[in-house]
Amino acid sequence: MKQSTQGSAGAGTPRGMPPGAARVPVQPSAADGPDGFRERDTAVPAARGEHTHSERPIPDPRAVVQRSSVRGQILDALRTALVTGELKPGEVYSAPVLGERFGVSATPVREAMQQLALEGAVEVVPNRGFRVVERGARELAELAEVRALIEVPVMLRLARSVPAERWAELRPLAEETARAAATGCPATYAESDRAFHRALLAPSGNEQLVRIASDLHRRSQWPPVRRGRAYLVADAAEHMALLDALIAGDVDVVRGLVSGHFAGAG
Repeated sequence: MKQSTQGSAGAGTPRGMPPGAARVPVQPSAADGPDGFRERDTAVPAARGEHTHSERPIPDPRAVVQRSSVRGQILDALRTALVTGELKPGEVYSAPVLGERFGVSATPVREAMQQLALEGAVEVVPNRGFRVVERGARELAELAEVRALIEVPVMLRLARSVPAERWAELRPLAEETARAAATGCPATYAESDRAFHRALLAPSGNEQLVRIASDLHRRSQWPPVRRGRAYLVADAAEHMALLDALIAGDVDVVRGLVSGHFAGAG
């Protein structure tokens, strides 16, 4: 267990990340506060017992201070770094060092890391930072099993009820996974893969199911498993075959493809 303390090598190598790591442009606006939050001019409510007879009534409740998109950009960048392996399992990373890497304060980085901790991707190390979890084959298999328990019966029900033209609308998403697989980039493929699976479940109309399934899918994608371009291409080909079976209304083929897809943790 060690904390990255690598300094900046000139202007091209960000501190705290390996050389060649992709930089993520985070451009807080002039309205962003020092901690990456968007400040709004809000009125302080009157204390109890304070006379407010001369004040004009406010028709709608005023919004509380809104956070800017900085934390969201940092969260997306950290998720990408997890999938690509730039953030290595077992390593400890501090919010200040990662903040320097992104050109922001430690606060939005710390909040993004707290979200990743809730998702099970990192764990808090007191007074040091956050350690990337080391998942073994058993945990990844458990995630795949839970995904199968949730998604397989739903997909079989949808295969019997959703019209072919609705499935045909998903063709561009399936083709996108094939293009992403051809690049060999795990982060690019991971995003397109989740988008396709979300679209498959969307006709269920159950937003909670789609959200939970997507979260489980995301968790299964890190830390990265050593899978090359050939694996990604084969996985994307299963998407195309599944979509063809759904359009044809062949439930038996759908059952075999979906079950096999999860057996391979796809």
